[in-house]
Amino acid sequence: MANIKSAKKRILVTAKKTMRNKMIKSSVKTAVKKVLNASNKEEARVALVNATRVIDKACSKGIFHKNTASRKKSRLTKFVNKMA
Repeated sequence: MANIKSAKKRILVTAKKTMRNKMIKSSVKTAVKKVLNASNKEEARVALVNATRVIDKACSKGIFHKNTASRKKSRLTKFVNKMA
């Protein structure tokens, strides 16, 4: 355990940021699963719009790199477009 006051604060801040990052990543995973588990194309499109929004928010907050966010959105869009 840290003895210096600033080191103690860094531990607390890091824990708080880690929790925030986990929460946002979890919401992205949930949104992606809703797209992948959609029963029909229309339902998937609605879920895709929501997933894109969630991914963009995570990217703007620095959770994902912009290329990672772009790749995730692209793969989801291709998946929805290929649905029958």
